[in-house]
Amino acid sequence: MGLRVTNSLTGEHESFEPADPDSVLLYYCGLTTSDPAHLGHARGWVHVDVMHRWLEWLGYDVRHVENLTDLNEKIVARVGENGDSEATVAASYVGDIIRDMRSLNLRRAAVYPRVSEHIPEIIEMIEQLLETGHAYEANGSVYFDVTSFEGYGRLSNQDIGEMDPQGTAAERSEKHNPADFALWKAGGVDPEALTDHRHEGAAPPAQAAETAETFDAPWGVGRPGWHIECSAMSTTHLDDTIDIHVGGQDLVFPHHENEIAQSEAATGDTFVRYWLHVRLLQASDEEKMSSSLGNFETVAEAVDSYGVDVVRTFLLSTAYSNPATYSEATVDEAETRWHRLERGYDRAVAAADSADAHSKVEDEQLRTAVANTRSAFEAAMNNDFNTRKGLTALRELVAATNSHVDATDSYDYRGLRRAIETLEEFGGGVLGLSLGTPDGGDVSVAEELVELVLSVRERERAAGNYDRADRLRADLEALGVEVQDTADGAEYRFE
Repeated sequence: MGLRVTNSLTGEHESFEPADPDSVLLYYCGLTTSDPAHLGHARGWVHVDVMHRWLEWLGYDVRHVENLTDLNEKIVARVGENGDSEATVAASYVGDIIRDMRSLNLRRAAVYPRVSEHIPEIIEMIEQLLETGHAYEANGSVYFDVTSFEGYGRLSNQDIGEMDPQGTAAERSEKHNPADFALWKAGGVDPEALTDHRHEGAAPPAQAAETAETFDAPWGVGRPGWHIECSAMSTTHLDDTIDIHVGGQDLVFPHHENEIAQSEAATGDTFVRYWLHVRLLQASDEEKMSSSLGNFETVAEAVDSYGVDVVRTFLLSTAYSNPATYSEATVDEAETRWHRLERGYDRAVAAADSADAHSKVEDEQLRTAVANTRSAFEAAMNNDFNTRKGLTALRELVAATNSHVDATDSYDYRGLRRAIETLEEFGGGVLGLSLGTPDGGDVSVAEELVELVLSVRERERAAGNYDRADRLRADLEALGVEVQDTADGAEYRFE
């Protein structure tokens, strides 16, 4: 059976067929760099990571892009608390996010584009929309005309006439239709927009707003709207049509709905072939885990408390398409599951490497269990990346290996070896757990990410923020990267 996925756009369980039979273009909506990454973010990260790994296991060349939003009112609201400008606040959190990604043993994306680096592409896309009549100017701002795009509302199953207005009251006063959304916002950041996002220790709103970055555009100085950024970055680094677009369930409307409209209106092509949405992680039965609610545990805290394997086991114990709950009980259950898997793997290795493992001993039950596990795991992952059933298959294999070791003092070497290889291949290589294989334990820092951190560090040094620059250098060294400052700039090597 080939891979089948649940497409949010159609609501159907569909056979996966990428545009290129040999490769997959995968885009994931990344974080706004205004808060520490928490386990709700990690749920999306880890599931996308496993999607990436499984697609590679199936033989595809995967080009995976994940953006970082470094221009946003929420970032400006943190000025004075975690940096003295929008740019320095974002830079600080970019470093933290990279650290958290590495700590979770994620496959690296091909690139992590930032909004501030793609203003020319954003402006170019807006110009295309203006030229084709899908957008209009109003007092230096530019809005997308939702009535110009046939099918607007299809992803979120809404009718334009019944949609809630988008944007602030000031924006709504200059729109043609309340559902129209901003592609470009004139001027800087309104201090009043920061009020709901400020934390203790932040600069006064008026002072913080002065640090917000603005950019020149043909229709005036301003800042890009939120939605246009992902369209510009995905088409820049992937193509006009991408195979899989993943994001949180809470982004279906308005973000993803607006991405579809502006992207297809600008290019004339289908934007995304398969939309996959990760259901939310709830901190209780009533509330999602979120930065705004303050009911979260950060990735750094969770990895420090439980270890990466327990965190990944917890997050993968529920399929991405089902809601999950974070509690002491669910984490304890994941810890128990991981340790059983780890102990079973270690027992199998010890038995296979012992003098009691023989070439002519055959245990048909063990060998059948290996074959059944492989079939069950492949079926689970090909059924919309069902990690819960995939983990169940691995636990059943561990039970079979334990039964074999408990039942005899003369072990089936070839059966145990095949069981070990299966646990390493699927548990390590696909699920990213530490089960003795390099595929499951590669957490070295990519050159691209090192250079990104060093560029952020150089900006901090140029701005006179030497303490922050030193912290970034220390973070790199903690990850095994030795940095040397030379007359020609910073150089580095992996220790």
